[in-house]
Amino acid sequence: MKTLIHPTAVIHTSAELHPTVQVGAYAVIGENVRVGADTVIGAHAVLEGPCEIGTGNQIFPGAAIGMQPQDLKYVGEPTWVKIGNNNSIREYVTINRATGRGEATVIGDGNLLMAYVHVGHNCVLENSVIIANSVALAGHVHIESRARLSGVLGVHQFVHIGGMSMVGGMTRIDRDVPPYMLVEGNPAKVRSLNLVGLKRSGMPASDFQLIKKAFRLLYRSEFLFKDALQELENLGDTEELKHLRRFLLLSQMSGRRGLIPGKGKKSVSDEE
Repeated sequence: MKTLIHPTAVIHTSAELHPTVQVGAYAVIGENVRVGADTVIGAHAVLEGPCEIGTGNQIFPGAAIGMQPQDLKYVGEPTWVKIGNNNSIREYVTINRATGRGEATVIGDGNLLMAYVHVGHNCVLENSVIIANSVALAGHVHIESRARLSGVLGVHQFVHIGGMSMVGGMTRIDRDVPPYMLVEGNPAKVRSLNLVGLKRSGMPASDFQLIKKAFRLLYRSEFLFKDALQELENLGDTEELKHLRRFLLLSQMSGRRGLIPGKGKKSVSDEE
């Protein structure tokens, strides 16, 4: 039979690994780590607990998951990393535990984190997110499903990145990225819709046309942004439009970062 755990791997007696888990040479798995079926843990990877990892994940060499947060507020309280199923976590990715008793850093299902990605404390990545090489997420960043982040960029703490959005490489993201939009540049601006992502999503043509109308209303019309938000109510009631309206409104709430502005147009949070 094939040996699933390399003899040089170091595994704490309290760790729970499904019998189908493969562990590479010199990997270290600490206490209170639980790993589900058919997950592959590469050479020299380090997993610390409390940490829960689901099924079918591939964790490449050198990844470090479950380390204590890089946060001076952290005082040793029990916190978690929770990772779902079928994720690809490439070389030297770091995923830190949360700050705040009982809180978790959460990775959903089907995500791809390329080499050298850093996921800070209390981050939430939903499903089918792709993050390219050398991206750093500060604490409390929330990325919705099917978002795409290009390489070598930083995301400010507490930022939300909307579903099916696209962020261009080397962009500084210090405010919320609306769903379905393409954001790029320094300073970052909403440049267009994420047309490629929307076309690939399988969205019905009628819903796609409504999103295009919403973009023109928000970023290419003569309306002030706050008035354009009101006009969105008249476009329709599809799930995509409802989500877009909700995201834009919540971005203006206390404790949120506000919105990345459009090209040549102020957002609500910019208007004095």
